[in-house]
Amino acid sequence: MSNIRTAAGGSALLVAVLVFALNLRTPITSLPPVMADVATGLGLDQTLAGLLVGIPALCFSVVAPAASTLIARAGPYSAVTVALVGVIAGTLIRSAGTGTPGVVAAFAGTVLLGCAITVGNVVVPVIIARDFPARTALATGLYSSTMNLGSVFATSLTAPFAALVGWRGAVASWSLVAAAALVVWLVTTRRTTDPHVTRAPRAPGTSGDDETWSGVVRRPITWALAVAFAAQSFSYFAVTGWLPELLRDLLDLSVTTAGNAAAPFQGLAIAGSVLVPLALAARVPMRGAAAAMGLLWLSLPAGLLLAPQWWLLWVSLAGIAQGGNFVVIFTIVAQRCRTVAQTRRTVATVQAFGYAVAATAPAVIGAVHAVSGGWTAALLVLLGSTLTLGTAELLATRRPRPKRA
Repeated sequence: MSNIRTAAGGSALLVAVLVFALNLRTPITSLPPVMADVATGLGLDQTLAGLLVGIPALCFSVVAPAASTLIARAGPYSAVTVALVGVIAGTLIRSAGTGTPGVVAAFAGTVLLGCAITVGNVVVPVIIARDFPARTALATGLYSSTMNLGSVFATSLTAPFAALVGWRGAVASWSLVAAAALVVWLVTTRRTTDPHVTRAPRAPGTSGDDETWSGVVRRPITWALAVAFAAQSFSYFAVTGWLPELLRDLLDLSVTTAGNAAAPFQGLAIAGSVLVPLALAARVPMRGAAAAMGLLWLSLPAGLLLAPQWWLLWVSLAGIAQGGNFVVIFTIVAQRCRTVAQTRRTVATVQAFGYAVAATAPAVIGAVHAVSGGWTAALLVLLGSTLTLGTAELLATRRPRPKRA
């Protein structure tokens, strides 16, 4: 009977984590569909309006170490509560006010959102590794799928709702999802003692130094995963930012058709997030899953260079890859870290480095395109990024050599 209760409690916690994950991208992806209205309403030019989307990605990098410290001191469960309160407050503040006070509120709310979501980015892999050690791939896949599902909802629903209530009301309305998640989280964890202060016996082969920042940074696996995540995120932000214009120039597609190309790239990430756990459950080696996702990512730049008329196929395969690779990277983190401290510091290091590189992607691709006068050089940069991703994941999935006595 106790096992049944434990399983039920674990399932409830996983559901609460997934409801939380719905809020880790919706505040960001709800803004681009109404960006023109936001710019007009706040009196911003395109550059300043674009910062409202770019600032959170910068926070993902800069704030990750501080998020790790918060999780260590407050515990993962309390950190989720802090993150949800921050998402609610940031979403409401961002939509408050007009004129100069409105601009200040928009940027202040965006920074608060970026910080809150960063806490969420770091804490969910920690909870998965600690509370679901036998289901890390499945839980990570569901987590990734839910984030992408939230993005799809926000992207498709914000503009129609804005037509009814205005952009402020439409953007602020996503705080209701966060409020619902907060209620679910508090109800689910109200009788659960967060064991963050409990010192479990250290696993064999793990020293106290392995858990420190310096110990984590010295681990080769940390940097293999950091480079893989950097390449994955660089490729994702590059494609998200430039795919519509690239397709218009290469294939003379209409603005509508090119804009809709983002749908399979974003939506099929859900399929990739599910396929990887299914493959691992069928005893496909992690290295095989990583290689498959790397090849699917590689098909986008290679396909657009060699057979651009099949763009829908290449975009769809890359969509599967970007969801699947996220699962591969953070499942490896969970499997190769032996303690909660090591996990949260590794996640923070991987994300801090990865998002710092990713933040440069739109500017780098845009600059290469402008200098070269075409898309071939930019696609070669993307090809290099995806090759780097595949190579780093192959290194990360090597079997660790046993230590000599």
